[in-house]
Amino acid sequence: MVSDALAAVRDLVEGERLGAVATVVAGPDVGAKAVIESRVGIVTGALPSGIVDDVLQDAAELIDHEQNRTLTYGDQDVFIEVLAPPPVLVIIGAGHVAQPLSSFARRLGFRVVVGDARAVWATPDRFPNADEVVVGWPDAVFERVILDHRTYLVILSHDPRFEDPAFAAIKDNPVRYIGAMGSRRTHRQRVERLEAAGWADEDIDRIHGPVGLDIGAETAEETAIAILAEIIQVRYGAGSGMSLRGTEGRIHPQRGDA
Repeated sequence: MVSDALAAVRDLVEGERLGAVATVVAGPDVGAKAVIESRVGIVTGALPSGIVDDVLQDAAELIDHEQNRTLTYGDQDVFIEVLAPPPVLVIIGAGHVAQPLSSFARRLGFRVVVGDARAVWATPDRFPNADEVVVGWPDAVFERVILDHRTYLVILSHDPRFEDPAFAAIKDNPVRYIGAMGSRRTHRQRVERLEAAGWADEDIDRIHGPVGLDIGAETAEETAIAILAEIIQVRYGAGSGMSLRGTEGRIHPQRGDA
């Protein structure tokens, strides 16, 4: 069983597929274990029949939000450990905010791809922490990544020449996050262009513009932190963006919390 579980975990990790390992850590069936693949179910192992459906349902939600939890099902405690490949952050526009954004995101475990059509800006020297630096327009950048639920996109150049091709490429793709730099006036103009291009309201609502959480950021580094704070909030599907000081209750919600 242990070798089968290790092989299944290795297969998920090497294939960069989402999954989880659910282990009964307390209760009558302590030690029972199953490896779960997202949208497939249990690929090896087994869980107690009375709780398996609930565990799979909770595992799917935890996988979606990339969170580990120990949850209680009657007299059984189950630890669900999520297996997820590194998320990908695509940065369009290699300006001054892109540099700290690339560096900080890499430290947070993101695979970082930076793209800009201006060769003087998009250089490995300026982005030593990026996994890949692409000199080209957005379509050339998107050829290097898979646009899926693991992809986070930040458009830092609010020039329509860069923005519009980027938006056209991701409109029908399930990217996890879309952030776009610019003032509120710039975003209103952006929305007008997208509406004219046939974007529906629900598609436009996916765009975080102006990008980032309001933390009073002034410098490029502070702006990068504000953007990453919003990305983290979206990634885990939790958090209000407000200060924890003065709030009540658990910092991290548990099963059964409202």
